[in-house]
Amino acid sequence: MESQETVIRQVQKELFAMQDKEYWEFHRKLIPNIDPDRIIGVRTPQLRSYAKQLGKRPEAAVFLQQLPHTYYEENNLHAFLIEQIKDYDACVAAWNRFLPYVDNWATCDMPSPKVFKKHLPELRTQIRAWMDSGETYTVRFGIGMLMRLYLEPETFSPEYPAWVAEIQSEEYYINMMVAWYFATALAKQWEAAVPYIEDRRLSQWCHNKSIQKAVESSRITPERKNYLRGLRWKA
Repeated sequence: MESQETVIRQVQKELFAMQDKEYWEFHRKLIPNIDPDRIIGVRTPQLRSYAKQLGKRPEAAVFLQQLPHTYYEENNLHAFLIEQIKDYDACVAAWNRFLPYVDNWATCDMPSPKVFKKHLPELRTQIRAWMDSGETYTVRFGIGMLMRLYLEPETFSPEYPAWVAEIQSEEYYINMMVAWYFATALAKQWEAAVPYIEDRRLSQWCHNKSIQKAVESSRITPERKNYLRGLRWKA
């Protein structure tokens, strides 16, 4: 087995071989809180493909032991490698080790481990722990998993939007995910979600942003969009 330093250098070399300068110029503007020098400029489909290849090599286990990483793409690669872990407990442990190092919305939002879908009852407890952590991107990740996995008729419970509504934060990236959650809930669970808007149970910013995103959605009827417009919270 190669040393950790050797593996990291090799992975970085392979990432730079996939560099796309035009994509770097475009993508760096989407994550303004990341130093552009930490962004290589690798397109996501290409990075996912590389992650699948690397995941079959022994170097993947070595790479996953290295934290923190230098480059944005290394963090995304790390997330895509965790996605491939088939054992639920091992996958959760890997996320818990990695989440404190997540420092942007894109790395936070892209991954969706398949093994989570097979363990929805026990995952609820872990999601609640993430949402209660107080760490910006750990909270955001927890809300994101709740949105992706627990808004379908067979997985939804009325307590879930209450969990999200309880979150009080000044962090933009948390509040944006709260709004995204409720906009999606309005599309998938209207009867359960709309009282949170009608009764103004969210902060004013999250309330109005939820309405904005819902009105922009193609999954909500024109009639409901008009109703939501009338519920905007004016200063």
